[in-house]
Amino acid sequence: LNPLFQAMESEVSAAFGSGEPEDILSKAFKLSVTREDICTLQPLGWLNDRIMNFYMSLLVERSKKEGYPAVYAFNTFFYSKLSSTSHKGVKKWTKGVDIFEHDVILVPVHLRTHWTLLVVDLRQKTIKYFDSLGQKGDHICKTVLKYLEEESREKRNIELTASEWTLHSMGTEEIPQQNNGSDCGVFVCKFADFISRDKPIIFTPEHMPYFRRKMVWEIIHQQLL
Repeated sequence: LNPLFQAMESEVSAAFGSGEPEDILSKAFKLSVTREDICTLQPLGWLNDRIMNFYMSLLVERSKKEGYPAVYAFNTFFYSKLSSTSHKGVKKWTKGVDIFEHDVILVPVHLRTHWTLLVVDLRQKTIKYFDSLGQKGDHICKTVLKYLEEESREKRNIELTASEWTLHSMGTEEIPQQNNGSDCGVFVCKFADFISRDKPIIFTPEHMPYFRRKMVWEIIHQQLL
C-alpha cells in the first residue's frame, strides 16, 4: 500500500471512529454531513438523503469542468413530491434554472426502503430507469416525461413531442445488480457517477466495499477522485 492510500484509509477509519454522531465532517452545497450520516457508508449501511444529495452535488460540481456533460441533479425529495402533487407542486424547484440547458438530468428516486435512479439524456431524448434490484420503473419514466413536457411548456413556451422520446427500464442483463439488501444507495451513486462521465457501467457488486470507503473520503474532501 502506498503512503497516500494509507493516509486516505486512516482518514476514512477516523470518520467511522469514535466521536459524537452530530460532529460535522463536511459542509457544502447548503448541506452539512455529520458523522452519523457518514456512518451510513459503513458496510451494509443504508445511505440516507444527506449522503445521496451531497454526492449528487459533487457530480454536478464536477460536470462544470471541461470535457464533461452538463449535469443537473434533482434533490432526493423531488420525485416523491412530483408523484404526489404533479408539476404544480414542484414548479418552484427549478426557479432561475433552465434544466433544458443541460445534457443529463439525474433523478434519484426513493421508494420507501429502496433507492433507484432515473436518468434523462436530453441529447438523445431518452429516459432510462436504473434499479439494482431489477424492478421495472416504466410508470416513473412516464411521470418524469410528463413533468418535462409541462416544464418545457411553462418555462420555455416549447412543446416537447412525447413520441420522439424513448423510455426504458434497464434490464438485469444491462446493469449490475446488488447481492444484498443494503447497497442500493451506493449503486445509485455509482450509476450516476459513470453516466455523468458518459462511461459504460462496468462495476460489479464486489466493488461496493471499496466504493463506500472512497465515497467517505470524497465527501469529507468535497472532491471526487
